[in-house]
Amino acid sequence: MRVVSAVNEPMKRARKGPHHLEKETLTIALVHLRAGQLVWNTYLTMLHTGNLRRAGVPEEKITAVASWADAPYFTAAERVALELVEAVLTPNPHGERVPDALYARAAEHYDPTALATLAMVIGQVNFFIPLALIGRPLPGVSPAEQWRTAAAE
Repeated sequence: MRVVSAVNEPMKRARKGPHHLEKETLTIALVHLRAGQLVWNTYLTMLHTGNLRRAGVPEEKITAVASWADAPYFTAAERVALELVEAVLTPNPHGERVPDALYARAAEHYDPTALATLAMVIGQVNFFIPLALIGRPLPGVSPAEQWRTAAAE
């Protein structure tokens, strides 16, 4: 349960408005945004872009998530987290999605609890991807609100 709280609580704080994000919270938000981009989902991309903006993350960093590999705005730990979410969400026809070398790089930046949290973050976003792809929620409208409206019609 401790890992699940580590995933959910920082993002709840980030959605409340501008403030300095803790580095772990920022990494979670960046991973969520990259996942939305990778599955080509406007709702998830706009949701997580908005969360980062409200938290005061510089626009250059938010914009550069799509091209993080050559962007100068990310720490080594953020880079490996973005590489990890890409590996998990992108099929690899030539072998494992998460090769040992990538896991080793991640372990250099994250202790076992943090690495488990990062895996949970990626798993959490994977849970919501089908909802976003199948339900096609409208950007800027909460799923509960738009589905309530659709059910009433």
